[in-house]
Amino acid sequence: MELKRVVVTGLGALTPIGNNVEEYWNGLINGVSGSAPITYFDASKFKTQFACEVKNFNVTDFLNRKEARKMDRFTQYAMVASDEAVKDSNLDLEKVDKSRVGVIWGAGIGGLETFQNEVLNYAAGDGSPRFNPFFIPKMIADIAPGQISIKYGFRGPNFATVSACASSSNALIDAFNYIRLGMADVMVSGGSEAAVTIAGMGGFNSMHALSTRNDDPKTASRPFDKDRDGFVLGEGAGALILEEYEHAKARGAKIYAELLGGGLSADAHHITAPHPEGLGAISVMENCLKDANIKPEEVDHINMHGTSTPLGDIAESKAVLKVFGDHAYNININSTKSMTGHLLGAAGAVEAIASILAINKGVVPPTINHFTDDDQIDSKLNFTFNKPQKRDVKVAMSNTFGFGGHNACVLFKKLEE
Repeated sequence: MELKRVVVTGLGALTPIGNNVEEYWNGLINGVSGSAPITYFDASKFKTQFACEVKNFNVTDFLNRKEARKMDRFTQYAMVASDEAVKDSNLDLEKVDKSRVGVIWGAGIGGLETFQNEVLNYAAGDGSPRFNPFFIPKMIADIAPGQISIKYGFRGPNFATVSACASSSNALIDAFNYIRLGMADVMVSGGSEAAVTIAGMGGFNSMHALSTRNDDPKTASRPFDKDRDGFVLGEGAGALILEEYEHAKARGAKIYAELLGGGLSADAHHITAPHPEGLGAISVMENCLKDANIKPEEVDHINMHGTSTPLGDIAESKAVLKVFGDHAYNININSTKSMTGHLLGAAGAVEAIASILAINKGVVPPTINHFTDDDQIDSKLNFTFNKPQKRDVKVAMSNTFGFGGHNACVLFKKLEE
């Protein structure tokens, strides 16, 4: 069968450096760090006392108080970002066939704060099993796409993808496949996460995964820098409206970019560490290029996974050199995690938006906080350090790799009629 073309017609973002797409993009281009001391709880006894929190966010500006109380923050974030994306797409909700509009959403953890608080409340009580009746539906990862579908009446494919930090890229790939196989016309896809909690910070600290640069949080996320010491935990959501090309064209939709392909692979190596030679990263990028029918030399920009961990940044850099050869030196590489921190299951969607806007705006956002080259990373690669660079980006790739060895990669292209 002939596969249908898939385009992006709407965007929504709620991030540590901007609470909508425009603010997010301005934050990226201006090299703004979203990292700051934690405000959600007293972190003074934690090894890491800072994170990239969403700022100036009042959920009642978007949802009524009664509904918001039934949702964990990760679902609240999903509702806000998806609403922006739906509005941005200008879909006519009265005319669209809602049986052919679906929601596929990614979350690496789901309602961690809800789970944490219910257990803490039980432990502090007299042993009586007093739990919130919304405990389970607030906690489960699939409630976010469920809530989005309920709000709009979208009756197409609906489920959650969970693959740690690759979750929302997996969601985008699944949504892409449902459309190109003719099983849906429109998909709301993306991811959300809200793990800046006592349990989240404590758990990642115990793994020695987080930066402990408490004296200077804003420069703590240092992808590809010699002195990087771990990632900075972030939170938020990203949403994309994916649409079958002819369906979008028929209604006169604005089109940001075409989603050409997606790649998937597993490291099959270690529960948290990447393969030292980047074998899984090599496979996922090669699979993505093959699926998109794009030659390596056609890629202009890669938004790297680039978490700022000692092992991960080296392995991913090696993988890029292996896949792209000499052309790797012509590619604008960056890690927007230097600004947003690591949004875990939401990272893929939020970074895909940055890749799409780089195509639209002709500018590649910087990798901030670079001070010292690492002699284990090829310094001839263009990491777009510290300043944005103008570039005619026709093809952009976005990488996401998750604990468990899950790898997902998506590729976007400037639309050609």
